[in-house]
Amino acid sequence: MSNDVVQDATPQPGGGDRVAAPSPHGTAKDAGDTGYSKDLKARHINMIAIGGAIGTGLFLGAGGRLASAGPALALAYAVCGLFAFFVVKALGELVLHRPSSGSFVSYSREFLGEKGAYVAGWMYFLNWSTTGIADITAIALYTHYWSFFTDIPQWVLALIALAVVLAINMISVKIFGELEFWFAVIKVAALVVFMIIGIVLLATQHPVDGAAPGLANLTDHGGIFPEGLMPVVIVMQGVVFAYSCVELVGVTAGETAEPHKVVPKAVNAIMWRVGFFYVGSVVLLALLLPWNQYKDGQSPFVTVLSKLGVDGAGDIMNLVVLTAAMSSLNSGLYSTGRILRSMAVAGSAPKFTARMNSSQVPYGGILLTSAVCVVGVGLNYVVPGKAFEIVLNIAALGIISTWCTIMLCHWVFVRRAKAGLVERPAFRLPFSPVTEWVTIAFLLGVVALMWNDPEVGRRTVMLIPLIAVALVAGWFGVRGRVNAAAAEREAAAAGETARE
Repeated sequence: MSNDVVQDATPQPGGGDRVAAPSPHGTAKDAGDTGYSKDLKARHINMIAIGGAIGTGLFLGAGGRLASAGPALALAYAVCGLFAFFVVKALGELVLHRPSSGSFVSYSREFLGEKGAYVAGWMYFLNWSTTGIADITAIALYTHYWSFFTDIPQWVLALIALAVVLAINMISVKIFGELEFWFAVIKVAALVVFMIIGIVLLATQHPVDGAAPGLANLTDHGGIFPEGLMPVVIVMQGVVFAYSCVELVGVTAGETAEPHKVVPKAVNAIMWRVGFFYVGSVVLLALLLPWNQYKDGQSPFVTVLSKLGVDGAGDIMNLVVLTAAMSSLNSGLYSTGRILRSMAVAGSAPKFTARMNSSQVPYGGILLTSAVCVVGVGLNYVVPGKAFEIVLNIAALGIISTWCTIMLCHWVFVRRAKAGLVERPAFRLPFSPVTEWVTIAFLLGVVALMWNDPEVGRRTVMLIPLIAVALVAGWFGVRGRVNAAAAEREAAAAGETARE
């Protein structure tokens, strides 16, 4: 049998698209999961889950959002964090149904059909390939903070960053896990230290910028909603993207020996981590300084520490955000390599992306993502001042598409469970199917909010028809291979049934 997905499948009306129809006697299997090592340990998965929820969106982006929305930013983080938790909870339930390195693309194939898997996979690739460009751009910009590197062109630093992370990803999944573990440790340690400092300042009423911290910073400067409700609503589009990467826990499940034990703990812990680190940090920042003293482009943590006269605060936080960007790039190459392999064995991605090296790393997909990132190196050469902004908004569409796909897959999964076709695990998304549809409505609402930003957001939304045309054209290009792979799966499944 070739490297194809093995599952029960039945032709669907309209032709060219088959949907797996698992029976009570078995569930779909993804041949894209074969060949992987199981070297990711529980500590790796737990810290990857933490690291996925903590990044530059908090360390750097919270400053500008506080300046526009005021203390109510904490509410925005709480609301978006709740929906992010719903997404990862739904994904966790699907993981326990069937762990897969193909993650939601593999689940899309099972519950939404090949067209669904095709769209989910390439939108995720769009997300991470453009995020990778943003990451290498950010790394170059953060490195330029230190005078030693200012004479090195931005595009050279971007290329070096890509080469280093690419080499790390190629070695082994264990090295990836260790690197992500320590990246997460650095980010968490930085937040914990800052929060301890902030709590001590509050408890002792030590002046910050000449004024005592406390509730007065919330009440004396326009209140919780100093600019009204609308800025808080608008800022949610940026807050949602701060949580992008939480779905990575589903991809890593295919390379851990005990996903049924590790994944539920990691998913459940995301909720309190979001509350503690994101909401807690923003509340603390708002108590330490008036909201209008924070500004876009500067880490709010640096703002506070600099007001205290802490030498080297900028250097320390710049190192942390540099770590966050490296972590994001590392995760992007890892996840797209696995997703593209799952697609390749089903015929919807280039064949070479199914290839693995002797270290059981799917190097073909990683190289394809890296190739797109090289385009980002070119952007850093041609338009170094705009490269970050151009690609970040395109990535936004990819992550919203991914999250909506996860919720749709879960909805179909629950329907099949009610019909007796599959069995739901004890670990479940609560209040289904209401939770799925409310989450999807919220995410689509975020896309609608992007239209209110005429400079960048509106142009990004206007790209949706172009992306749709590209996806349709691509489908007609791959559907022959997809149908051939599906036919082979059916024949293999029939052979297995006959042998039983």
